[in-house]
Order: sequence, then structure tokens, then C-alpha cells
Amino acid sequence: MLKLTPVERSALRSEAHAINPIVLIGEAGLTPAVLKEIDAGLDVHGLIKVRVFGDDREARITMYDTICDNLKAAPVQHIGKLLVVYRPQKEASKGRVEKKGRGMREVTIVKPSASGTKRPSVTKVMLKGNERVTEGGNIKRAKPRQTSAKKSALGSK
Repeated sequence: MLKLTPVERSALRSEAHAINPIVLIGEAGLTPAVLKEIDAGLDVHGLIKVRVFGDDREARITMYDTICDNLKAAPVQHIGKLLVVYRPQKEASKGRVEKKGRGMREVTIVKPSASGTKRPSVTKVMLKGNERVTEGGNIKRAKPRQTSAKKSALGSK
């Protein structure tokens, strides 16, 4: 089990306040599949919340200890049916190749109302790498660049 100082634990508690539980433990309890999901969540996020559906406090405490022992994680907070667990994220694997390009990105589009007296409309849109948002709030796809006949003829020699 990982040990944290009180200052680290306090900082992690304040950071965990805004996140939602990503793993839910039901009546089947702490199964190997649930442990695997918690492990995957810790790999990705580092700090996660786990919600336990069950009224037995002693069972929740044993689950909390089991999670921390098996996954080499640190207990941050146990409040009610929520368990907050932390494990430092591993460095990105060296064998992984960096992906070029921008990929998908989320953009918020705010359009004022036509009359100007009502609230503006706010929409979140996923844009591809070759798309942009115009001043009017429309999505435009980039056109392929034109190549000159001279440059293409010189390049083929």
C-alpha cells in the first residue's frame, strides 16, 4: 500500500471533490473484473472515485483495504459509500509512437440570439483536424491546396 503525507492527502481530496465515480461496485462485491476496471482507471486517471452500493460499513472498509493492497494504491478518503483511491500514473511506454496530426477536438460555439434580447445559444461540437469554425459559428472543412502545374512537373523529374 502506498503512503501519503497529510498535505498530499489533503490536496488529493480537494482535487477529487470535482470528479465523478468511474467504478461502481454492486451486490456481487469486489470481483476480479471490478479490480481490473479500478486498475485500468488508476492507470488512466491516477485519482479515481469508486461508489459502493451496500449498507455494510465493515464490508466497504475491507473492500477499500483490498483495493489499496492489491493495486498498490493509496487510500485518500472514505466518505459514506464513496472511496477515493490514488496511484501515481506510469510514464508513457517508450514503444508507443506519437500520433501526428491534431485529431478530434471539442469546440464551444456561442451564437447570439437574432433579436439580441434572449440568451445566446451555446453548443459543443467535435471538430476533425481539417475543420474550423467560422465567425458566424458555422463549421467549414479545409479545401485541399492547389498545386501549380509547373511545380508538379518539376517534382516528377
